Amino acid sequence: MTEMTTRAGLAIDSRLASFLETQVLAPLGRDAEAFWKGFAALLADFVPRNRALLAKREDLQAQIDAWHTERAGKPHDPAAYKAFLTQIGYLVPEPGAFQIGTQNVDPEIATMAGPQLVVPILNARFLLNAANARWGSLYDAFYGTDALDAPPAKPGGYDEERGAAVIVRGRQFLDSAFPLASGSWADLAGRDGITLAEPAQYIGATEKGALLKNNGLHIEVVFDSSTPVGATDRAGIADIMVESALTTIADCEDSVAAVDAADKLLAYTNWLGIIRGDLSESFEKGGRTLTRTLAGDKAYKAADDSDQTLPGRSLMFVRNVGHLMTNPAIRLPDPGSAAGAGGSEIPEGIMDAVFTSAISTLDVEGHGRFGNSRAGSIYIVKPKMHGPEECAFTNDLFDAVEDLLELPRHTIKVGVMDEERRTSANLAACIHAVRDRIVFINTGFLDRTGDEIHTSMRAGPMLRKGAMKGSDWLKSYEARNVAIGLKHGLSGKAQIGKGMWAAPDLMGQMMVEKIGHLRAGANTAWVPSPTAATLHALHYHAEDVFAIQQTLPEPAGLDALLTIPLAEGVNWSEAEITEELDNNCQGLLGYVVRWVDAGVGCSKVPDINDIGLMEDRATLRISSQHIANWLLHGVITEAQVMDSLTRMAAKVDAQNAGDPLYTPLTGNEDAPAFSAAKDLIFKGVEQPSGYTEPLLHHWRQVAKAG
Repeated sequence: MTEMTTRAGLAIDSRLASFLETQVLAPLGRDAEAFWKGFAALLADFVPRNRALLAKREDLQAQIDAWHTERAGKPHDPAAYKAFLTQIGYLVPEPGAFQIGTQNVDPEIATMAGPQLVVPILNARFLLNAANARWGSLYDAFYGTDALDAPPAKPGGYDEERGAAVIVRGRQFLDSAFPLASGSWADLAGRDGITLAEPAQYIGATEKGALLKNNGLHIEVVFDSSTPVGATDRAGIADIMVESALTTIADCEDSVAAVDAADKLLAYTNWLGIIRGDLSESFEKGGRTLTRTLAGDKAYKAADDSDQTLPGRSLMFVRNVGHLMTNPAIRLPDPGSAAGAGGSEIPEGIMDAVFTSAISTLDVEGHGRFGNSRAGSIYIVKPKMHGPEECAFTNDLFDAVEDLLELPRHTIKVGVMDEERRTSANLAACIHAVRDRIVFINTGFLDRTGDEIHTSMRAGPMLRKGAMKGSDWLKSYEARNVAIGLKHGLSGKAQIGKGMWAAPDLMGQMMVEKIGHLRAGANTAWVPSPTAATLHALHYHAEDVFAIQQTLPEPAGLDALLTIPLAEGVNWSEAEITEELDNNCQGLLGYVVRWVDAGVGCSKVPDINDIGLMEDRATLRISSQHIANWLLHGVITEAQVMDSLTRMAAKVDAQNAGDPLYTPLTGNEDAPAFSAAKDLIFKGVEQPSGYTEPLLHHWRQVAKAG
């Protein structure tokens, strides 16, 4: 039982209250009593508004459901549909011409282009790895992945043959991005022989290397003949260190399982460690205890002989929870309850906004060891907003948080996830609602597809998931997101991002395909690991994104975006239906069992073909909604779903057989994990916006209660 205490009429977990007062407010010199009083007033204002916005979501969805139900069996009428969406206020008028006015944005976001990591905030080791992924070894990235087109390394220590192939590939990169005035890097005899074709690319000298810059990104060519690699290298080059993850999102949302006060306290404690610069994590590896801490800055001597530094760590965003969920860590006043018990839970997104911003104020006011934002800003990604009203609510909330924390207006910047259909269809108006604090828009196939299915749930059966990737709405969504961002002035001021490469073991394929994100105009894109960030950084050396952005067309209209991905005229075979159902059930079970039983919100989950994919709640949303849609329209039956779940449970059990802490699904069909999987499907139609959180949180709490 959580011990609660009372602050300004709020019932709050006592550990959370103590944490904020002693670890955050005291170092800031803020009065705790005044803070809690202000927080209570903020909640009194924003909780009713939050509830009203959620009610509007449900009202709009009910009207859309009724519209499709009334037209069941009739051909879809795009013109009538668009007029209907306008009539009910789902589509709003476009704002007049405007440019965003965001100021005090760090260069990693505004004027540099490069990879972005997303990392679960509950895992300190992963969080440190991501923060330290600002610089990565290109040699290690090639040696350990299939991005190098060479025979794999032989077991038993360093494989000199593969190492030689890595060195050749590294020289090819240097010749491409940093050509010498004459000859090739392969012919270089030593550090003193570097004469670049473009002298401005030379930035300075580090202790052991040369610092170079191309398309805004740095690399360090490390010369060290005392290392095994450098000793056998003609020029003495031991490695090429690549500036990799410019930015990282510490995630409180889709990639974590945070359902109570203890989970939230861990999230906020880890964020505090990042902001203060003292986060550390010890772990066993190879029979030794290792301790990981944050990396320091990279020192160098510039061409004018002055001493300079470059950031050694990724610039950190924190992703707050959306508007839907509440959390029992803090409860509103309830006169009918016992003293300290409290009434209803407060919205978790409001709690995140206040707590993560309060912690980040330590950075703004200079209390961190390293510092995060050199521009004095706090960067919050806000997911799962539906339309401009919800964006305006977030803007007002951040105003109120700034006032509560005595911060200048627009210190808190916002990243808008374009992952809900009502946001995509009204993206310009959404940007306008946060125009003086926006630093980020991002597309995401999985959540956006989940909302696409749920919004049009009653229109008819949807295409198979694979076919959706080639559908008109998705192509329009990806292109419009970039074009609308550029039209309203994001280039040079904010990030326009693309989604995740989900397969961390398929780096060769990533290197072929993910450069397409740059060519589409995105100045950042998500990668699943620090190694992937180092490899993806090479794409930003190959292409000048900001030059590409100047060539892209104006945004297209809404017709293609509003095309519903219905499987009209498709007659699937039984084998095709079973294949799709099994694929969905296997992915759903493989993710749910880790979320519910182990509290792991993001991990490499084997798919039905045993390929490890980085999965989070967005994956689950599309899988569960797709099955629910086919079930609703009679493509499949409940018996078929249960048969698939049973067979796929055995497969997931086999895939996890090597985990001594794993509890099998088979034989535990009434346990929380399998029960959650069934609920996600059979209650999928009625879930708000098709979100998985309410059911996952319930069953995780059941599992934690034992």
